[in-house]
Amino acid sequence: MNKMRYLLIFVFLLIMNHNAIAEPVENDFGIVNAWYNGQEATVENISLKIGESAELTVSVYSKIDCNVYVKLINPLVTVPYNLISGPSEFDESIDNRGIKSGWKNNYSWIISPNENWVNGNAPINIFVQFSDRGDSRVTKFTIVDPYILDEQYSGSTPKPTPDPKSTDQPPSSEGSPGFGVVAALIGVAAVVLITKK
Repeated sequence: MNKMRYLLIFVFLLIMNHNAIAEPVENDFGIVNAWYNGQEATVENISLKIGESAELTVSVYSKIDCNVYVKLINPLVTVPYNLISGPSEFDESIDNRGIKSGWKNNYSWIISPNENWVNGNAPINIFVQFSDRGDSRVTKFTIVDPYILDEQYSGSTPKPTPDPKSTDQPPSSEGSPGFGVVAALIGVAAVVLITKK
């Protein structure tokens, strides 16, 4: 019976952690959401080859009149990616000053691993700051944490996908990727619990 309690606690924590990661990040100033190749952040268990491109998309919605600063962050000392296209370089702020409540914008970057960092993970983070006359709210999280393989990509470069959100609606959760796995674990736990009784 002790094992069953631990299993149920583990499944509960898994669900709580998964939902915290998959849904948009919201505060009283705005909402931020991000995708890696159409998968809602934070995306795990991804590997990329050198030269293999990927698309990062970030949606920002402001609930108030304020300034909004958006920055794609490389947390490593090494620069593991080449930026193929996008509205800014890594660690360069996109400044949106004097925006109005209800403002929304989507940003997309195409990146590909270079040879500077291989056989290890190279996370990509997003930083968004909503600032209103000295009062600010900061959102920062990992979009994806790919493992960079030490081999060259030989396939064709994928075309960018359309923006996953409309530009006139605030971001909202459209379901959690991988929720089926969590549901299956809950089902297994329930069957084991019922058969034990």
